[in-house]
Amino acid sequence: MAWRAADSLALRSFLRIGLDEAPPDHSTISRTRRLIDVETHREVFTWVLGVLAERGLLQGKTLGIDATTLEANAALRSIVRRDSGESYPEFLTKLAQESGIATPTREELARLDRKREKKSSNQDWEHPHDPDARITKMKDGSTHLAHKAEHAVDLETGAVVAVTVQGADQGDTTTLQETFVEAAEQLEAVGKEPAADEQMNAQGLEEVVTDKGYHSGAMLEDLRAIGVRSYIPEPHRGTQLIPQRCTFNSRSTCRCDDDADAALAS
Repeated sequence: MAWRAADSLALRSFLRIGLDEAPPDHSTISRTRRLIDVETHREVFTWVLGVLAERGLLQGKTLGIDATTLEANAALRSIVRRDSGESYPEFLTKLAQESGIATPTREELARLDRKREKKSSNQDWEHPHDPDARITKMKDGSTHLAHKAEHAVDLETGAVVAVTVQGADQGDTTTLQETFVEAAEQLEAVGKEPAADEQMNAQGLEEVVTDKGYHSGAMLEDLRAIGVRSYIPEPHRGTQLIPQRCTFNSRSTCRCDDDADAALAS
């Protein structure tokens, strides 16, 4: 952010920073925000949403929800056992000794580690200084300690309505509900102000759009039950024969209804 503010003439103009002035250093934000508690962050976030709503930049009708995995500021080599507090090298040394190697070398430990299956599990390992970080595979195929940040965005204006931080080992279908509830609470809080409420969608939150990673029958049923229309593409799962059970399409309607409509049309 600091580099972009320094490099872009458009951002300099918007921030009213002269060509002969230096923008604030990144540490001004990164250090200051650590001194502010979560409750204060939330209040400021809600206040900003209120300002956006008053300017007509928050409709609150259609939410887009997606998540990204962020590498934690914690080294994977520093993880320790949850039960004993052993470090990973100590754990490997113990395994080597149990296998008959009294004083294993680094090469022997590395060879032993390569042969092990399920090398690291979040149920067994944690980082001592960041216990919320989870061992996960990143998009580039590498494995790191990471967090999962999930965002809810007003698709009509681009305003960020809610942000939640989840365990990086949690699937999208298990985290959507918390982010959706957080976004709904934020919209409700903003809508209490008359000036903001006049600019927002009169019917409130009506639709949710996500990618196929969030698709599940239970999720579609839950959204349908509270009157929210969902647009979630169904991933290809091959041929499934599940008798006496309805499946739901991206419009949160039962495919039995689609079959009935097709029959009537013919």
